[in-house]
Amino acid sequence: MDRLACIKSFVRTVETGSFSAVAKELQTTQPTISKQIAALEKYLDVQLLIRSTRKLTLTEAGTQFYAHCQEILDRVAAAEASVGKRQQPSGTLRINCPVTFGQIMIMPYLKAFLNQYPLIELDLMMSDRIVNVVEEGVDLAIRIGTNKDTSLIAERIGTTRLVPVVATSYLQEVDEPKTPKELCNHNCIVYTRSETPNEWRFQNLSGLSEVIKVKGNVRVDNSVAIRQAVLSGLGIVFAPIWLVGDELNTGKLKMLLADYSTNPMPIYAVYRRGRFQPAKVSCFIEYLANEFNNNPWVSDADLDESKLIVKAKQ
Repeated sequence: MDRLACIKSFVRTVETGSFSAVAKELQTTQPTISKQIAALEKYLDVQLLIRSTRKLTLTEAGTQFYAHCQEILDRVAAAEASVGKRQQPSGTLRINCPVTFGQIMIMPYLKAFLNQYPLIELDLMMSDRIVNVVEEGVDLAIRIGTNKDTSLIAERIGTTRLVPVVATSYLQEVDEPKTPKELCNHNCIVYTRSETPNEWRFQNLSGLSEVIKVKGNVRVDNSVAIRQAVLSGLGIVFAPIWLVGDELNTGKLKMLLADYSTNPMPIYAVYRRGRFQPAKVSCFIEYLANEFNNNPWVSDADLDESKLIVKAKQ
């Protein structure tokens, strides 16, 4: 019995809650994973998992053993990384990020990153849902907005803002709003994946905040569709600057309410807690943070209209 392999299978089974999920991840079969854990239980002479048709549950002994196994695997990974080629960042780096943000703000930087770290292979998992980093075996996830998962470590790598924008064709038919309250008289395109889809928050030059409840005849749950909707002249959108930056530069879209600001939205790189952080994770975080710092759409520098409406680095 390869005890280390069995321990790895046991840990991932606990984290995913599924033999089949681990088998798919490790490119083997479900019976193989089940036999490995059964062999581990026979060797230890103790039951680690309670198996039912619906779920897998740790026994008391299994809970204790799982905690020790996590520490063992961290130490093994640290030992392997300390010698030979593994001293350099290497291996497969599985990254999760929102679909459109990944396409616009991450993909353009990957070639230079891989040229700098040729021993790393990237596995991008793009999804607009919030994935369970531990359960789905993700090394690193990019999250925009407040990080609510305190079980993960979050490193801030950038900042963006939501801005009200509109197509010039739309303004040919109606008067341009001069205050946030005037948005109530306009057709506003609502992004339904926002925490408060119909509430747009602004702050004036005096620092006073106001929340505007907008309405419109179009609701969208996809960032690309939001951009296409505003370009079509359907109405006004409240969109992240990185999503519409090119269109603002070319004059296809116009930013509204220049005398008002919006709350910054932090961009985080999040990863699981543990004693050991692989070099492939830390080098990608550092690389992306440096690139974002030079990009006015996602830089941590103070954001204002004059800094935002410039061509971002590609």
